[in-house]
Amino acid sequence: MAQKFNSLLVETTITNIRFNETDPLGIVWHGNYAIYFEDGRAAFGTKYGIHYLDFYKNGYVAPIVNLNCDFKKMVKYGDKIMIETTFENHKAAKIVFRYKIYNLANMDLVATGSTTQVFLDIDKQEMQFLAPPFFIDWKKKYNLS
Repeated sequence: MAQKFNSLLVETTITNIRFNETDPLGIVWHGNYAIYFEDGRAAFGTKYGIHYLDFYKNGYVAPIVNLNCDFKKMVKYGDKIMIETTFENHKAAKIVFRYKIYNLANMDLVATGSTTQVFLDIDKQEMQFLAPPFFIDWKKKYNLS
């Protein structure tokens, strides 16, 4: 198992539950939690300067190979949620995020989850077993190496 280091980088973002994200009862459809996790990763990337286009510019893509979500409570149309996205540092050539989603009205924990991404070389479509240099440099910037 790869050695895990302390998670130091966290970003929170707030979003409204839109009508099109709910089922006929007005409850958020479970598949939308993957989108909320994506919202969290995008906000994290903006705050910490690591975007998907940065991967692409450096010759890599980072597909999600694992997504987990544990549902705790429901949220409904009109609710506001806070998505807390935490980068979990690993030595291995992967990107792991942990998520907590809260109902902003009462700060009830709505869901927890995680995603794991790996690096693929764009040209060869091969998984990378060593982290790409640009990612190592990014981690050094935040004292994560």
